[in-house]
Amino acid sequence: MKKVGKAYGFFDCNASKEAIESELPTIRELVKTPSKLELSLIKGVDNLKGDSDLMSIAREAKESGIKYVVEATYPDATHKETADELVSILNQAYQTPLYQDGEQFYGSVFYKELGKYVSRE
Repeated sequence: MKKVGKAYGFFDCNASKEAIESELPTIRELVKTPSKLELSLIKGVDNLKGDSDLMSIAREAKESGIKYVVEATYPDATHKETADELVSILNQAYQTPLYQDGEQFYGSVFYKELGKYVSRE
């Protein structure tokens, strides 16, 4: 059985889903994201599918006003390695026109470790 890393990045952004998606290739290039890493941008954390633990995190994110979640899948990598890549992507996203000067960035990345979701700080 091949291992596949998974991680979820919850973040807030005032830009449209289309604007974020159009910026992603540039962000990936800047942070030298491995080409095998797949990203799926979901608007509205209610639209995320997963186990009850992940849904609990999603509910908290929604209550905090978070609008987006990125699901990252990375073949032949650990969940933590996948989370590390996702953190780089979200950090770089803040440096793009998606965010206005002085606008705060709110986000967090979660991955499974020993059967439980942990936050990648």
